Amino acid sequence: MFRYAHRRLLPNIQYQTMTNFPISYADVTSAREQLRGVANVTPVQTSRTLNAQLGREFFFKCENFQRTGSFKFRGAYNAISRLDENVKGVVAFSSGNHAQAVALAAKLRGKQAVIVMPHDAPQIKREATQGYGAEVVTYQRGVENRAEVAKRIAQERGGLTLIPPFDHPHVMAGQGTLMAEWMEQVEGLDAVVIPVGGGGLISGCSIAAKAICPEMRVFGVETEGADDVAQSLAKGERVTIPDPATIADGIRTTAPGELTFPVMQKLVEQVAVVSDTDVMDALRFQILRMKLVSEPTGAVALAALLAGKIPVECKRVGVLICGGNIEPAMLARLFR
Repeated sequence: MFRYAHRRLLPNIQYQTMTNFPISYADVTSAREQLRGVANVTPVQTSRTLNAQLGREFFFKCENFQRTGSFKFRGAYNAISRLDENVKGVVAFSSGNHAQAVALAAKLRGKQAVIVMPHDAPQIKREATQGYGAEVVTYQRGVENRAEVAKRIAQERGGLTLIPPFDHPHVMAGQGTLMAEWMEQVEGLDAVVIPVGGGGLISGCSIAAKAICPEMRVFGVETEGADDVAQSLAKGERVTIPDPATIADGIRTTAPGELTFPVMQKLVEQVAVVSDTDVMDALRFQILRMKLVSEPTGAVALAALLAGKIPVECKRVGVLICGGNIEPAMLARLFR
């Protein structure tokens, strides 16, 4: 029996009652029931080479093995499965992983899906989204506002509910299920390192982690030029940045979420910033040494560790590989 197993059922009550977040740990446990038998229980992998190199123990939660290839399926299915039966369909905006997740979740629930994607979204993600039965509508990144395009479609077509990629309670709770699952799989984690986009993933995971183990340290990671959360935390308010250019397209956001930011302010200790070169180096290590294929965003957490961005006193560290939808062209570029 793992050390955390009893805490999953009996979270820290004082922690829960003292917070005023959009979701609670109870919402995460409810999401776990909603996802039971639908979402994959993803594995945890280790690397003796990395442990020896950095003198610590690392436990990689492999959400690249989740349905649709990323953690996004958890939040999308939790949200869509709770819609009224009379809702005919959903609309979402995404560069790829949320798009695929919504497309499959809608298909499983018998609902129509319309996905707004940037014109330059990775082709492999666009094709997969269409393969799950969704209609894809493109927009010009930097010219059009994707959220406004999605809202307009929902209004024009009627009967479609917007499922945003991160700023939604059911999405946040769904993402938090991976943290509760992770802490049952690994005993005694000191810290977790999680990629940060709009904050739905890290906020849901932080709430779960702190409810189960209040002393858990949570670190986020962004890339240079896409550090809207790091800037927002430093300023104490949500900051909007220009549309960023980064190899990690899964965290290519311009501002943290309205719901997620207060959670990150209180529960995330630090958001480290790494370069695209750091990410490419980490991605090569994951593929060549660990035999784990991920997209660049899936290597962002490891990049922070290899770059020395996470405190050395954290000895048992959870590292999230958030997605595995890498384009063949990116693989070619990686080893060119």
